[in-house]
Amino acid sequence: MAGRPIYDPASFKNVEENGKIVGFSFDWKAQYYRSFTLSILRDIILNVDGQDVNRDDIILTVNGEKFTLEECRTVIDPEYRWEFGEYATVTVKKEGGLAKGKHSIVGKQIIAPSYMPFQIEAPCNIEFEI
Repeated sequence: MAGRPIYDPASFKNVEENGKIVGFSFDWKAQYYRSFTLSILRDIILNVDGQDVNRDDIILTVNGEKFTLEECRTVIDPEYRWEFGEYATVTVKKEGGLAKGKHSIVGKQIIAPSYMPFQIEAPCNIEFEI
């Protein structure tokens, strides 16, 4: 049985600002059975090509608005819900981005719904090419 697509394989790319490559991004679906406000997102943990990504270098874009992971903890506006089945864009600040070729991500989304006595951790791994 094939797994549910978590990443959009066509979305992996380097991010350019003012003529410089400042990082890379990809589109990722929430790993929960329903949509949720960003305030319950506790963390996104990424390891790219064997190197851990600093959580301060991760930006999440939902409905065109960008949030750091710390800012997500205070976002309760329903306009910025991470809707079930929809992609949010994860941008990782990394000077020079990623080299062309194959890469791998070991990722994990951690959320803490108020009605659950524990956090939910969803591992999400992929190999991709830029």
